[in-house]
Amino acid sequence: METIISEQFKQNLLLNIVLVNPEIPPNTGNIARLCAANHLALHLIHPLGFSLDEKQLRRAALDYWPLVQLTEYPSWSVFNEKNEQASKKCWYFSSNAHCSYWDVTFSKGDYLVFGPESHGLPKSWIEENVTRALLIEQAEPKVRSLNLSTAVGIATYEALRQLRTCA
Repeated sequence: METIISEQFKQNLLLNIVLVNPEIPPNTGNIARLCAANHLALHLIHPLGFSLDEKQLRRAALDYWPLVQLTEYPSWSVFNEKNEQASKKCWYFSSNAHCSYWDVTFSKGDYLVFGPESHGLPKSWIEENVTRALLIEQAEPKVRSLNLSTAVGIATYEALRQLRTCA
């Protein structure tokens, strides 16, 4: 997948979407399409539960892959090394968080971090970053969590609403 990203795109980048160990190809494909449609950077932290060449992944993102600013990292530690400012700008989404995503103010260049579909981000990450851990509230407590691509869409559009209103 060849990426065609302009210098203007990089200068106008509003948000970064970070998927830590995503497992389901269509979810990642849908998120890639969301990133392409809104000029957002997509960061994938390995290991992935699939190959980036998988048909389901390509189908979900359609022919928009060239518009995705995609960066892959072999691990979370390498991601942090390559993105020195990220630790101050990360928002960790988890069903184990206590602060609602409605109660924070997002900033240009923030990183919205999501864990794997089967178990989410490690609880230790949420405990270590309690003031930056966010919950997408749900009405039904018997439902453990939302689909990953749905959660990313909800969080992304709230952040974009805030950023575009303030711009």
